[in-house]
Amino acid sequence: MKRYTRAAIILAVGMLCVFALYRLAAGNALNVRFSLPVLPEGTQVRAEADRPELIEIGEPVIHGDSVWVNVIPRAPGESELCLLDSQGESVGFTVLKISGLLTVYNEADGSFSGGGAALVCLTVFVLGISVILLRGYLSARGPAFYAYSTIFCAGGFLFTFVSGVILLVATLRYLFRPEEMLMNSVYSTICCAGSRFLFYTFPAVFIFSVAMVVSNIELLRHHRPRPESIAGLIVGLGMLGGGLFGIWLSSRDFAGSLMELRINMTMENLYCTAYSYFECMLVGAAVCGLKAARHVPPQDRDAILVLGCWFRSDGTLPPLLQGRADRAVDFWKEQKEKTGKEAVLIPSGGQGKDEPMPEAAAIRAYLLSRGIPDSAILTEEQSASTLENIAFSRKLMEEHGIGNRIAYVTTNYHVFRSGLWAARVGVSAEGLGSKTAWWFWPNAFIRECVGLILYRWKLELALLVFLSLLFGLLSMTIIG
Repeated sequence: MKRYTRAAIILAVGMLCVFALYRLAAGNALNVRFSLPVLPEGTQVRAEADRPELIEIGEPVIHGDSVWVNVIPRAPGESELCLLDSQGESVGFTVLKISGLLTVYNEADGSFSGGGAALVCLTVFVLGISVILLRGYLSARGPAFYAYSTIFCAGGFLFTFVSGVILLVATLRYLFRPEEMLMNSVYSTICCAGSRFLFYTFPAVFIFSVAMVVSNIELLRHHRPRPESIAGLIVGLGMLGGGLFGIWLSSRDFAGSLMELRINMTMENLYCTAYSYFECMLVGAAVCGLKAARHVPPQDRDAILVLGCWFRSDGTLPPLLQGRADRAVDFWKEQKEKTGKEAVLIPSGGQGKDEPMPEAAAIRAYLLSRGIPDSAILTEEQSASTLENIAFSRKLMEEHGIGNRIAYVTTNYHVFRSGLWAARVGVSAEGLGSKTAWWFWPNAFIRECVGLILYRWKLELALLVFLSLLFGLLSMTIIG
């Protein structure tokens, strides 16, 4: 991940250098646009500044209903620029502010020196970040795939790509259709990107939220009640309510003072963008979860771990656990048939309070019934969690001199999370998923999305602060 961070920093520095060189080459000049009715052919106009010592004014150029005046700054300050007709009557007026860095800012439309170049550089930067994140996702293979950074790359790519496309459209319109897209309109487009994304994706959010609620109801019906299922119901309803709240925020009329309006816009845009960001991370979690579930490790494994879970009181395996065992047996037989290599099957799982024997023992009995020789089975009967399944199994492998090419078998929705736990205890392993009912998936997606945000909470908080400052600045700029 560090190399992609370095690439992002290099890209940012590069775009800043390009912008600085453009500003230097252009002499900090700004083309000030006045929108006028179509002037009769041969009409003469001239521009005057009340403080000519601050700015140098070029000859006005007429294009259709627009008059362009090139302004070059000489010193910091504020100057009024008037456009006069041949009779000396004012036909256009604006206030120009010149900063200490000799940046000319036009209060009328929000344009500033090098604004077009800034938009181009920003667009290239955002789209470049999306390419970097996409490369990060595509390059995560094997055991390295099971990481929160992979989810971030997948979700971050979607977030930055959509943002980049919105910026690209606004930039092209600003450069080639300046009469239609003022710089203030660009600011507004950036501010409203989150609300637009939320609005257009709400049908998908609605479907997912309903699926989340239905899936947890099914889990409560078919399995033992768990706090996760109740939490899932709350999350599903919360997502639906959060989306509706964002749409209401974006569409309501607001009455208040200028400062209250600015604060309201900032909070509205921040909320919608944060919600859209969460949506993108959720998509990233779904993509990674589904890809992990479909992955098949190379058939050169030294050991195949079968991760345990609850089984029936008579010692037989329920469909969920039997599916894991069957998938492990099928892979074990395919590997032996194609490569001649016989892996060691390691059923893993201790004995729960309501279980008549260790989970590993129940799985072992089933493996024997499927024709696996006893010599190819090594049980781990002490673990009480997925983390311990993997950690204790590795210790058992070390004690018996088994190689370190490991595959673990679990239910498909659980493959990615198990890979996270494996990486946490230093085990390099690849997952193999068995099929199960659809209603397990929504909770898995939400769990990894929330896990990502909690795992990276400092970076997520920094991003939230940055967005707050950005939207606050833009809100102050476009409302006045």
